[in-house]
Order: sequence, then structure tokens, then C-alpha cells
Amino acid sequence: MAVVTAIVAGTVAIAGSVVAGHQEKQAAKGFRNDAAGKAAQIAHIEANRQAIPNPYANFEDVSSMATDLSSMMSNPYLNLGVATQAAEFQAEEADIALANTLDTLRSSGASAGGATALAQAALQSKRGVSASIEKQEAQNQKLAAQGEAQLMDAKVGEATRQQNIQMSEAQRIQQAEAAGEQFQYAEQETRDMQQLNRLSGQQAQQESNASQARANQNAAYGAGIGAVGGIASAAVSDRRFKKNIKLIDTSKSGLNIYSFEYINKGLGEGIFQGVMSDEIPKEAVIPFDGYNLVDYSQIDVEFKKIA
Repeated sequence: MAVVTAIVAGTVAIAGSVVAGHQEKQAAKGFRNDAAGKAAQIAHIEANRQAIPNPYANFEDVSSMATDLSSMMSNPYLNLGVATQAAEFQAEEADIALANTLDTLRSSGASAGGATALAQAALQSKRGVSASIEKQEAQNQKLAAQGEAQLMDAKVGEATRQQNIQMSEAQRIQQAEAAGEQFQYAEQETRDMQQLNRLSGQQAQQESNASQARANQNAAYGAGIGAVGGIASAAVSDRRFKKNIKLIDTSKSGLNIYSFEYINKGLGEGIFQGVMSDEIPKEAVIPFDGYNLVDYSQIDVEFKKIA
């Protein structure tokens, strides 16, 4: 009874180790697959990263907006003339005055001195009129020239102001477009890097989980091997854990004897001899969590390593 109890306890321990090892193996596979998926996502993001733009590529030369304003400029003093009309009028009046004086002298018999005085007075009056006219004409020309110069300065100044506004606005728009392109690139780059860092962290965690699962798997199989070593009559004989299965003999009771290898080296390395749990009497089969172990003390086949 004690032997049977030990066998059962050992068999349960083996089964638990096998199942735990199998579960850890599946977990490790899942972690590796997830890590591979993260790596694929990272590779996709890296392959589709935005190109580094040149924010100044579309800058245009706006110097053509600056036009030549020299055509608007002139010298308003260039054609200033001398006021001769008053001088001509003065000469004409002097001649007329002299002629009239002579006629008066002839007709009246007056003395020559009186006639001369009268002519001189008339001439002096005309001189004053002509001088006033000449002064007014010169002043008018001067004012007209000054006004034209002021108007020309104002026109050139306004045209220059408009040009400066146009060029400044064109430069402002170009700089705003460049700044906007730089902003968009920086924001997208930040977003991509955040996603890459997040995926890299997840990938590293899944790889760490896979490594831990493999370590747990090895520990579970190690415990199973220890249990098998303690109970010679029990062994893992579920064909789902085996490969290279070959029929090599038949026992006296008619049970097929096979050679095989364990898929997972944690259960043992080399070639073993034994049976398949699905071909032997049920009383020799110990089911556990969907897997089968065999109590070899119940059958006439020896479980052993043969190579």
C-alpha cells in the first residue's frame, strides 16, 4: 500500500511538472510571438518614418517686387526761366513815353525841360509796375517748382512704403510656412518616438516574460525528472510528448513496445523504450489534466533508456 501511495504521489508530481512545463512552454511561445509582433510594428514605423523636410525649399526671391522708381523723379528747377515779359514791357513803355513827350513839345510849344520831366515821371511809374510783375512771376515759378518737388517726394515715398509692405508680407508668409512645416515635423517626430519607445518597452517586457517562462519550464521539467528518478515504475508515456516513435518489439502479454525520444529534452535526452499510454490497460494509466502517465509496475514492459 505504501508503495502504491508513493507511486501515485510521485506520478502526480511528475504529471504536475509535465503540465506546468508544457504550460510554460506555451506561455513562452505566446510571449515570443507577441514580442515578434511588437518588433514588426517597430520595423513598420521605422520604414514609414517621415522624410526630414527642408522648410526653406519653397522660399522665393521677392526682390522682383522692388521696382525702379527713378522714372517718378524729375528736377522741377531744370526749366526755370527768367521773367523777361516785364523788362520788355518796360522798354516798350519807355519808348512810348518818349514819343509822346516829343509830340507834346511840338504841339504846345512848351519848353523842353517840362516835357522831359513829364516823360521821366511816366517812365518811373511804368518801371514800378514792371518790377512788381517780374517779382510776382519769379515767385510764382519758385512756388510751383517747390510744390512739384514736394508732390514728387510724396509719390516716391508712398510707392516705397507700398513696396516695403509687400516685400515684408511676402517674407512673413514664407517664414510662417517654414515655421509651420518645422512644427508639423517636430510634432510627428515626437509622436513617432513615443510610439517607438512604448513598443520597444513592450517588446522588451515580452522577451523578458518569454525568458522567465522558459526558465519556469526548465524548472518544471527538472522537477519532473527528479520525480521520475524517485519512482522507477512511473513515466510520462503520452505520445503527444514523443517523437521518432518506432515499434521494436511485443511483450508476452501482447503490448507493443516502442523506442522514442521526448520532444522536450527536459523530460530526458536520448532514446527510450516504453509503451504508448493509449494502447495499454486503463488500470496502468494515470490521467492528469488531459495528459497520461503510465505505471509500469502494472504491465510487463520495462521503461528504460536504451541509447
